[in-house]
Amino acid sequence: MSYAPDMDVRLVQLLGSFIVARSEYVLARLEFAALHPRIPAPPNIDRLPDASERTLRERWPFAASDLAAARLYLAQRRAAHDESPPQRAARERLERVVRELDGYARAILWVQTVEERESSGGESGGSP
Repeated sequence: MSYAPDMDVRLVQLLGSFIVARSEYVLARLEFAALHPRIPAPPNIDRLPDASERTLRERWPFAASDLAAARLYLAQRRAAHDESPPQRAARERLERVVRELDGYARAILWVQTVEERESSGGESGGSP
């Protein structure tokens, strides 16, 4: 992965992890949609091309917005009492990968916030 030398290595690692988890989301999304043909498919999440400063600046806001749409999708479509075991397993996989993506997104936001504080002369602290 290419990134600017001044970009925090934590951000590079988190973006890389988000990219991998987003690939898992694509598969979970397709499986869920195939097993739940009567409801709309979960929303797509923008693909980040790499873990770079440019991607963080130009593409991250879209991916974060798409992730919010995926969380809302799942919140609005709770498991039906008549879901089959394969449907339930697909839902659980989709929910798990959305939680994973959400964890990376929260950590990315936290690191960005800490970096902004440090660059403005403020103190950092706390945890994601």
